[in-house]
Amino acid sequence: MSTPTPVGPPFRADHVGSLLRPEYLLEARARFTSGELDADGLRAVEDEAVDEVVRMQSDVGLSTATDGEFRRASWHMDFIYAIDGVEKVDENITVHFRNADGTLDYTPAGLRVTGPLSIEEPVFADDFAHLQGAVQPHQTAKLTIPSPSMVHYRGGAAAIDPAVYPDEDAFWDALSAAYRQQVQGIAAQGCRYLQLDDTSLAYLNDPEQRAQLAAQGRDADHQHERYIRQINAALAGRPADLTVTTHMCRGNFRSSWVAEGGYDFVAEALFGSLEVDGFFLEFDDARSGGFEPLRFVPPGKRVVLGLVTTKRPELESKDDLKRRIDEAAQHVPLDQLALSPQCGFSSTVEGNALTRDEQVRKLELVVETAAEVWG
Repeated sequence: MSTPTPVGPPFRADHVGSLLRPEYLLEARARFTSGELDADGLRAVEDEAVDEVVRMQSDVGLSTATDGEFRRASWHMDFIYAIDGVEKVDENITVHFRNADGTLDYTPAGLRVTGPLSIEEPVFADDFAHLQGAVQPHQTAKLTIPSPSMVHYRGGAAAIDPAVYPDEDAFWDALSAAYRQQVQGIAAQGCRYLQLDDTSLAYLNDPEQRAQLAAQGRDADHQHERYIRQINAALAGRPADLTVTTHMCRGNFRSSWVAEGGYDFVAEALFGSLEVDGFFLEFDDARSGGFEPLRFVPPGKRVVLGLVTTKRPELESKDDLKRRIDEAAQHVPLDQLALSPQCGFSSTVEGNALTRDEQVRKLELVVETAAEVWG
């Protein structure tokens, strides 16, 4: 299979990060939970599964390699709970997801900021070290972590102990400083491709989401501007050879979503001000809006078009993908574009409603289409 000419991350053919867990890994996790398997035993199974999924990514022709987020229960909470000063609380958060068949609720545990925030040792350092040892010479290991916004979006000021941070400015200064520790630490370990996953910047395009924040007394009209400033503060001083991207989607849980609407509301501030090298953007169906907001993308930034859905098993038409790439190129130069699935295949341990073989075919389609478009 031909592979698109490498251009450095994000690559012409890329993917978001999470991948469907193999059944033997899910079984091992269940045995660990029940006490039948110890931590070392689970780690050994995880190592085997990661090695296998890295080979799969190489076999389909991808230059990016992730560990599939195989060691996590969800794309964001494992990281957030590892931040010093953040505690898991008993009160569950109820998030209402939708799909073509109706609605379903996701109820992760809540969080509270109860102490000074810091990340003394990089979160996922051992996991990333294993990935670094598993990649092939032509692969670039990518670490995916939630953006700073995700620590704040659902709880807001109500989730911050005022005895620790009496105002949100103090909280944000500490959170961005903690993230700088993470960025610098993982870069020192050899990471050259880091992705900040962020649903909030996509959710805020949805009037219903902004109305919910306003009802909580929050500044919904300017929340995205605060998030952009704080992500920039978190990335300040990063090594010049560390590529940082952000991925934005409107929710991804068992083939369902939360928010709808194009990127219009945040586009000018987001594309013009966020100091990342590339944007992974969800564009798999009408609920993601049109390509017009891409007119705000400045030269030198890459836009990875998430045109291949991970929510359904049906394989997209290569001709349709090329047509949509051409449409996007009317708003940002073709040379600044790339192609990927619209989101991860398994943002939570449950995964989306398709098989691992169907996942592989989707990834192959991305690689083949990118090779034909960009050579």
